[in-house]
Amino acid sequence: MGLLLDRYQRPLRSLRLSVTDRCNFRCTYCMPEEEYRWLPRKDILSLEEMARVARVFARVGVRRVRFTGGEPLLRRELPELVSMVAAIPEIQDVALTTNGMLLAGLAKELRAAGLQRLNISLDTLNPQRFQTLTRRHALPQVLAGIEAAWDAGFRGTKIDTVLMRGQNEDEILDLLEFSFQRQLKLRFIEYMDVGGATRWSESQVFSRDAILELVETHYGGVEALEPLDPSAPARIYRLPHGLEFGIIASTTAPFCGECDRSRVAADGSWYSCLYAHHGTNLRALLRDGRDDDSLVDAITSIWQARADRGAEDRKAMVERGPVMDLDDLLADPRLEMHTRGG
Repeated sequence: MGLLLDRYQRPLRSLRLSVTDRCNFRCTYCMPEEEYRWLPRKDILSLEEMARVARVFARVGVRRVRFTGGEPLLRRELPELVSMVAAIPEIQDVALTTNGMLLAGLAKELRAAGLQRLNISLDTLNPQRFQTLTRRHALPQVLAGIEAAWDAGFRGTKIDTVLMRGQNEDEILDLLEFSFQRQLKLRFIEYMDVGGATRWSESQVFSRDAILELVETHYGGVEALEPLDPSAPARIYRLPHGLEFGIIASTTAPFCGECDRSRVAADGSWYSCLYAHHGTNLRALLRDGRDDDSLVDAITSIWQARADRGAEDRKAMVERGPVMDLDDLLADPRLEMHTRGG
């Protein structure tokens, strides 16, 4: 089939596949509440169903699959799923985003299964602050996971750091040096008002401009590089000594115009935008005997009608607060960031 495009001529190239809604951290910017509703166990897709989802999306143009959560390493037999997806001929890139806590024990197996790239979340190098931000004493395990990834043969691993004003922006330089010394690709991420970010406020956003000002003050001039892939969320910058880092400025400089990503939650709910309030129930199509051609037709018609520009719509708001309130999230766990994946 020809290139599948939405109403703004954006292709469908990247699939983020959430394998679980459960997480072993309680990060303050993602899961700040004490009470959560979980997806019903009977609705969670099997490994075979998830592999079928990936195969069908590959038929309509997806070339990159990223496993997310929740925390994807909590999903039992995840390497088996990685192997199934890596074997799909059309899929060129298989990646995973993790908090790293369980990575040390799984890195080699994941690499052997065909996983090509890793993103590891790390918002601080300070043990006490780590506990405050994640509500877990797990920094040593995460650091061990980063080392294990290198030992397993992963190169170019990305470190994802969510910056929040007044909480961890004072570690920007330390995190840069930490990443440079270990040949990691650091990505600073603006605090986003998505899903479960019920405590979000605009005053807490440490913006791309603020990051660049701080970095330039310490290192000197920062060069913005031309993107190799315009659809990539991070913009890359080079320091005078040649080392590079990225910034994902989804809050202050949305990139909806180049977005080629969609997300499937662990229960088969498909979202064409991270900010979408409603998704498409692919699980029903998977379990009612439909063949792959029927799934392809459904995905094609929905993507062709896609007109989402969620981050741009949020930026245009005069008064901006959390995108969801707690009552909405308790009523529908599919609205949570940890359910649909980042």
